[in-house]
Amino acid sequence: MYGGDEVSAIVVDLGSHTCKAGYAGEDAPKAVFPSVVGSIDQMEVDEPATTDANSGSAGDAKGMKTPESEKKGKRKLYVGSQSLGFRRDHMEVISPFKDGIVADWDIVDSIWDHAFRNSHHNLGSSLIYALSGV
Repeated sequence: MYGGDEVSAIVVDLGSHTCKAGYAGEDAPKAVFPSVVGSIDQMEVDEPATTDANSGSAGDAKGMKTPESEKKGKRKLYVGSQSLGFRRDHMEVISPFKDGIVADWDIVDSIWDHAFRNSHHNLGSSLIYALSGV
């Protein structure tokens, strides 16, 4: 077993305001960005052009969304300071937390993905490649 100081463990702190990622033992994190994402529901954007009044369930015919249709709808997530700083039509800024508990693991996954892959320091590139080959 290796017991030296050169371990390079990756530390990710997903807080309610910011996400910080870096290497253990360093003075400061390598990446710090907001822990919220911009979300655009593709169904809301595509709905006016593709909605047919005779198709769908009773809730869809009245123009109301049913819980099933909300879960099936795809959404585009924008993570990071630069992505959130650009204005986009129909974008809503949302948090993965509700009452201090993770409510949306898809958002958490996209935040972690941004921390590991899209940060300027490319944290854990060997870790990501090793896990993808398993």
